[in-house]
Amino acid sequence: MNVSEIMTTDFEMIDSTYSLTEAAEKMKSLNVGFLPVREGTRLIGLLTDRDIVIRGLSEGLDPGSTQVKDILSSEVVYCYDDDSVEDAARLMEDNQIRRLVIVNHDQTPVGILSIGDIAVKSGQEELAGEILERISEPAAPVR
Repeated sequence: MNVSEIMTTDFEMIDSTYSLTEAAEKMKSLNVGFLPVREGTRLIGLLTDRDIVIRGLSEGLDPGSTQVKDILSSEVVYCYDDDSVEDAARLMEDNQIRRLVIVNHDQTPVGILSIGDIAVKSGQEELAGEILERISEPAAPVR
C-alpha cells in the first residue's frame, strides 16, 4: 500500500511570518499540533505546539511579535506519495517522529501522514503500535 492511499490531503500550511500567537490560534482552530511552514510556495520547516512552548514561551519570547521562522524546526523529514506505508513507518521510527510531510516528486507538499493514519486507514494497528513504541524511547522524562 502506498502512502498516497492513506495520507491526509486536507491540510494547511502557515506563512513563516505568522506570529506565535497567530500560529497557536491556527492550530487551535484546526485542532492540530503540527503545521508545515512556507515562505512563498516553498516548504521551509515545521512548527509544533511543542516548538511554541519550548523554543518560544519558555525562552521568554514575546508570542505576539516573535515570528514562526524564528523557532521552527528547519529539518523536514518527508517521504514521497508513492512510497510504501512500511517505508514511511520506518522513516518515522528512525527519526522518532509521529507525523511526516508527504511530497510529490516536484517536492510540493501533498499530504501529511500520521501514526493514526497508519493505524486507522491502513488497518495495520500492529505496525502503528511498533512505531509509537520506538518513537517514544526513552519513555521517561529527563530529570
